[in-house]
Amino acid sequence: MGKLVHVNSSWTLFLDRDGVINERVFGAYILKYEDFRFKKGVLETSKELFGKFGRVIVVTNQQCVSKGLISQDSLNLLHQKMTLDFQNAGARIDQVYAAIERKDEAPFMRKPNPMMAELAQMEFPQIDFNKSIMVGDTDVDLKFGKTLGMRTVLIRSAEIITVEPDLELDQLGDLIEFI
Repeated sequence: MGKLVHVNSSWTLFLDRDGVINERVFGAYILKYEDFRFKKGVLETSKELFGKFGRVIVVTNQQCVSKGLISQDSLNLLHQKMTLDFQNAGARIDQVYAAIERKDEAPFMRKPNPMMAELAQMEFPQIDFNKSIMVGDTDVDLKFGKTLGMRTVLIRSAEIITVEPDLELDQLGDLIEFI
């Protein structure tokens, strides 16, 4: 397969967290950083991959907060530590947006709703969704990207997918070959 797109610093990379950046635990939540495991090759390839984009944004559904399993402060700390690990690998995450409400509850930030991307665009007005790639491992990730006009990349997992992505990969670092 050829190139998905040719990216430069005017492009934005949107990433799901669980199943893309770190190992997803099906049927459970990552509630402390000690249980957070980067997926194979993510840290090692992040400097080169993230460096091709003007912005790198993480958008993650985390209803574990509204379920009372983890506090908002603890989730923020987990994301700070994740971001620091990327910094130590020479890569940057510009912002992490987490939808903490339960499914079908206000404020409806959860993917596939576009609110987290809209918040990112308000914070970073140079974001153009037509010059963005959404990488995820679920239908809601792909729907989120497609609704906004982004290119979509699926990281294969045990998840059953019904939405057709623009590209399917085994791991995030493989995206380098297609941009």
